[in-house]
Amino acid sequence: MADLNATQLASKLGLSTARISLLVSEGKLEGCYVGAGRARRFDQGRVAEVLGKRLDLGQMSGNGRSTRRALMALSDDARSTEDQGAAEAAPIRPRVTDGAMDPRDPDRLELATIQIKEEEARRRRRDNARDEGLWVLAEEVERHTSHALSQEIARFELALRDGARALADRMGIDYRTARAVLMETWRDHRGARAKQLAADAEEASMSDVEHQEQV
Repeated sequence: MADLNATQLASKLGLSTARISLLVSEGKLEGCYVGAGRARRFDQGRVAEVLGKRLDLGQMSGNGRSTRRALMALSDDARSTEDQGAAEAAPIRPRVTDGAMDPRDPDRLELATIQIKEEEARRRRRDNARDEGLWVLAEEVERHTSHALSQEIARFELALRDGARALADRMGIDYRTARAVLMETWRDHRGARAKQLAADAEEASMSDVEHQEQV
């Protein structure tokens, strides 16, 4: 029903009357009004339908989200007006569109905003848990463990050197030969163990508790 003038329509949409006039002159509201000039009256249901299809993601973002909410209100008001006087509500059917997004549906911007907020909440939970000492970051564990392991290997190789010297003194053999044999045996063993541990790490999976944390 065409019963809104340009000023009333602009107020409902949160736009200026100049913007409404521009939409009319560009033909974007064709079929949404009757009359001309000051006598022009707009059908709010048609306006909501047409603008809901024409506004793209960029126009719906930022301040444009208020326009989207206004379109939703216009669309709902139009439906309420059309439904008045009906004896009983028509059965609910799924909305079928021609590919355009219904103004009442969440658009990509809103879905992206929800996802960002969920990621931010997850990050804050992770930071709080870390600050409370409930767990630590894997890269921090790896760094500290690698440093401690390197120091322990250095100490063990120093012990091997001392063992080679004691073996040479007691057995009457060459110290350099004894040390070379011990170091060669140790490094072969260390290399084989490193490969095995790397393979075990590749096959390791997250526990149910780790999956539930969603961090």
